[in-house]
Parts: sequence; C-alpha cells; structure tokens
Amino acid sequence: MLLSLAAATVRLGGRPALDGVDLDVAEHETVCVLGPSGSGKSTLLRAVAGLQPLDAGRVLLDGRDQHAVPAHRREVGLMFQDHQLFPQRDVAGNVGFGLRMRGAPKGERACRVTELLELVGLPGAGQRAVAALSGGEQQRVALARALAPRPRLLMLDEPLGQLDRSLRERLVVELRELFGRLGTTVLAVTHDQGEAFALADRVVVMRDGRIAQTGTPLEVWQRPADAFVARFLGFDNVVDATVEGAAAVTPWGKVPVPEGAPQGARTLLVRPAGVRLVPAGEGLTCTVAARTFRGTHVSVHLQPQDAPRLEAACALRHAPETGRRVGVEFDAAEIVVLDEPSRP
Repeated sequence: MLLSLAAATVRLGGRPALDGVDLDVAEHETVCVLGPSGSGKSTLLRAVAGLQPLDAGRVLLDGRDQHAVPAHRREVGLMFQDHQLFPQRDVAGNVGFGLRMRGAPKGERACRVTELLELVGLPGAGQRAVAALSGGEQQRVALARALAPRPRLLMLDEPLGQLDRSLRERLVVELRELFGRLGTTVLAVTHDQGEAFALADRVVVMRDGRIAQTGTPLEVWQRPADAFVARFLGFDNVVDATVEGAAAVTPWGKVPVPEGAPQGARTLLVRPAGVRLVPAGEGLTCTVAARTFRGTHVSVHLQPQDAPRLEAACALRHAPETGRRVGVEFDAAEIVVLDEPSRP
C-alpha cells in the first residue's frame, strides 16, 4: 500500500476528531472521503499531510512511519478548496513555486510548467495574472501547482467546492481522466456524494471521526451500511422495521423484501424508484404533499395517514398534482434491508 493509516487518532478540544481510523490507499487508486461537517474528513487529510499531529496511531507512506517527517518532506501534494494561489505571482510563478523551493533548475521548471499547463487545459497561460482568471481556471492552476513536484500522493480538500454546478460536473470528469492518464494516487475529501462517486475508485464515508462504510461507489450506493449512510446519501425513505419471511412490518404496512433478507428487527431503505403509484383505493393511501422537479424526473412527496412521508420518483408526464390522493405499492427489487437498526 502506498498510504496506510493505523489506528490514527486526533483529539481536538478533548473530543476525538479522528477515532482509531484504519485506512489503506493503493498506488494509482483514487479514494474519496465523504462525510458531513465535523465528521473528521479534513482532519484525516491534514494528518496525512503532516499538518496535524496524531495523538495515537501511525501514518505510513510506502511502509515508512511519517511521525518524524515534516510536512514539506512527505512527498505529498495538497490542493485546498480556496486554491491559495499567490496573487503577486503570475500563473507560471504559481505552478513552478514548489519546484523552485526544491532547487530545480530554471530550464527544468519552465519545461514542467509548460507541460502541466497543457495538461490542465491552460496552454500559453503562464504570463497571465491569477486575479484575471475565472474560478475554474484558478482551480486548474492550483491543480498544476500541486502536480508539479510529481508527488507520490495527491490530496484534495473539497477541490471543487467553490465552483458552480455545471463547472464542477465538467471538471470532475476531466480530473478522473487526468488522474487515469498520469497514474496519480489521490486522496480527496468532499461533502458532495455526486462529486465523490464520479471521481473515486473507492468511497469512504465518515461519521464522528470513524469510518462508517467503505467500498466502491456502486457498492456504497446499492447497499448503505446503516441508516446514517443511507440518509447521508440522500435517501429519506428509511424506517425501523421487523422482517418476517418475505415481508417487513413497517409504519407503511407490510412491505415486500428481497429473497434471503436478514430477519428480525432491522432498518429498511425504500428507494424512491421502489415507491409505485397506483390508483387511489389500492395499496397504501397517500396524499401528494409536494413535488420537486429534478430534471430527469419529479420527486413526489407522499403523506400517508399516521405514518412517515414517502418519496417517489415519477416520470415527468406521470407525476400527480399536489393535493391528489393516490395509492402506493412497493417494489422489493428497490428495497434494502440494512444490517443494523437505526440510531440517531
């Protein structure tokens, strides 16, 4: 493994910001760490970079303990959300700064800067002032600067957080292609699951300084580890249930579950696609409480009597109007029985 964290622990104000975290990152792998504010994801990044000392545990790069290695000697690149470019330097001066600090000859620096500006889609921009660049262009300059010294590990802290949605969506595709071409090993932190799922080979979800789940984007999306992960990913149809055979007893009545589902007291996730609208009088009776246009579909919020709301995903032309009464049936193929009962 290129990077290994072993029982990494950081206490801030008496509270564990990192609580015995174990994490491996293989060479050429892109790992994205997800989590809400205060989950410990940025502390993890700072601990790996050497900007935050550990209270316990170890950080190893290529099997070597980094405890006594200062940040500037760890051979890692770090790119922050706010770019942190030097306004008094032009683009070339920013990109080549790390090489200059390492004593690289002027000619070598110039060649590397030209190469990187081509790579990030800013050819010929070396003499431009950074203040004259758009947010997306500044992001590219910051990326080129982080890549310039050829770090073994590139770390990104909310790399696209300050950009508008369309630019984020375009850049995340470009970043994944770029890292694939370069064979870069990447550890990124973000609160945006869409960004993480598009960029990562593996996703790590954190909660309260611990890892709640790790897996490929598909694995985490298809089977969240628990109610916290499911809700963090944006799923609202999560309830406590008792699984009995091929059905679960829930506040919405009996709901079918996939074959072989674990039995007993569980937490149930019903994906919006698994909430099927049928004529009123059939299935569970609900009132359409709200509708939200999502671009490719309409998210319909349904209020049953004396039960939690349900979210359904409907085709644009079939979405019922607010106030209408409808029936609901459930599709077992879109239902996940989570391994643990929910907790706050």
